[in-house]
Amino acid sequence: MPPIHHTFAPHVDTTYVLHTMRLLLQPWKWHKGKEQQQLQDALKTHFKANVSLFASGREALLAILQSLEMRPGDEIIIQGYTCTVVPNAIQAAGATPIYADIDPETLNLTSETVEPLITNSTRAIICQHTFGMVADTERLRALCDEYDILLIEDCAHIIPDQQGPQDIGKYGDYVFLSFGRDKAISGITGGAVITKKLCHPEPVRPAGGPAQLPSLTIFRFLLYPFIYSIARPLYGVGIGKVLLWLSAKLGLLVPIVTKKEKQGHMDSVLHSMPNACAALALGQFQKLQKINDHRRELTKLYLQACKDNGWKVLNGMTEDLPLQKFPLFVQQAEYVRTQLKKHNIHLFDGWTGCSIVTESPHAEETEKQVLNLPTHPTMSMYQATQLVQFLRKLLS
Repeated sequence: MPPIHHTFAPHVDTTYVLHTMRLLLQPWKWHKGKEQQQLQDALKTHFKANVSLFASGREALLAILQSLEMRPGDEIIIQGYTCTVVPNAIQAAGATPIYADIDPETLNLTSETVEPLITNSTRAIICQHTFGMVADTERLRALCDEYDILLIEDCAHIIPDQQGPQDIGKYGDYVFLSFGRDKAISGITGGAVITKKLCHPEPVRPAGGPAQLPSLTIFRFLLYPFIYSIARPLYGVGIGKVLLWLSAKLGLLVPIVTKKEKQGHMDSVLHSMPNACAALALGQFQKLQKINDHRRELTKLYLQACKDNGWKVLNGMTEDLPLQKFPLFVQQAEYVRTQLKKHNIHLFDGWTGCSIVTESPHAEETEKQVLNLPTHPTMSMYQATQLVQFLRKLLS
């Protein structure tokens, strides 16, 4: 059986590999090209707002904060259950991250957890739609209006389609997207800022525009689909694992989070999104409905399995949500992940241990109990059924 996973190139199928091959053979299109403008126009039509592209989601967030001209002592409220790159971007912009606890039933901020933390130094709230669970942005919007602060929506995990969710990207002053390897859609790397209100400044664009990523870096990004498409089916017999290790040692793969970022640091230089990555993201965006519908089918299957077996899930979860991951709550989640790994099922996804501060008890408890199940485009319904069978044996 091919591996069940979160991180082994979850968006990479045959179409993705062939598209990447064409791009590799056209290096003159790596930095600049028509696809950058086409992606920008498509997002502008979709969100009905101005759009700017950057080299990653974390740079998109940094661009927003730089445009707001942060001063020493300025504060940005975020949730304690988040990825390290979010506070890194805040600090790189010169502000201070303030951590609020999450609602254990949505894994998101609420007005009740945020309001006690608002001070005269608060400039913005970053609302994260964790795993595609919709945050209560309407109430957060009212809170921001009351205190005259900005609402920034982090939509890295979900992009709404014709079926919704309707509240995603609706209430924020700014929305930012990530086109990273395991996000809602993927260009291998890339990010976008959607400026929802004309009265707000456009994201910072340095003189002459953002810097360009080195050609070698773009080349390494474009190798990623090929390396994983070979390694993934061979991972269970050990060959794939060796290939990935060797590729990392030789510097052929760009790490998702660098050692410097893991230590809490981020470069303040902004880069433009490579045209090659914009082309891949555009191809995915054009299939957004199909991708989201597949996520909904997997969500429906997992929800039914949870109902049948009495497994704990979030109260607000419904089968119409195109979840980026399906959070299941179990005792000793790390033990369950370890046991599943013996069967070529790899459910480590980087969210274990991501609760940043002890002042967020719900965030701490969540990261100990959450077992995320894959909903990505290359996760088949058959694999999901097999995963449920393994879980039934382990959790019985």
